[in-house]
Amino acid sequence: MTASKLSHFDASGQAHMVDVGAKAETSRRAVASGRISMLPETLALVQAGSASKGDVIGIARIAAIQGAKRTSDLIPLCHPLPLTRVSVEFDIDAAQSSITCIATIETLGRTGVEMEALTAVSVALLTLYDMLKAVDRGMCIGSIRLLEKAGGKSGTWRAAEA
Repeated sequence: MTASKLSHFDASGQAHMVDVGAKAETSRRAVASGRISMLPETLALVQAGSASKGDVIGIARIAAIQGAKRTSDLIPLCHPLPLTRVSVEFDIDAAQSSITCIATIETLGRTGVEMEALTAVSVALLTLYDMLKAVDRGMCIGSIRLLEKAGGKSGTWRAAEA
């Protein structure tokens, strides 16, 4: 793919913020997920709510919401968006000793919220790492990906099953 086919580059290959002024406002939605793996003993602390820093899942949820709202401050060419919904869920998998974060973001706007969903998940997982690193520095964050996006000219897209 050439730089001219990428929307964040102009015909001469220079980076620019995409002009979305002529686009219609539509309902937009994106869902992303990611996972953090840890020692079983670390996960047990999370499940028992006995981590020294308190309710790590609750704090990670707030961090994810804040991350979604501040995405344009972190990703240089993202538009600031008025988010209408940020939902963050956590799925604890004791058998895999991991926690999966799923973020659903919605807005009524001229551009999608994929980056906000991906940022929310990333910030949530980084927050979990930060709050648990004193007991487990070997945690592994991964599998961060877009699961679904809906709205706009391109319509709905869903990721293939992993």
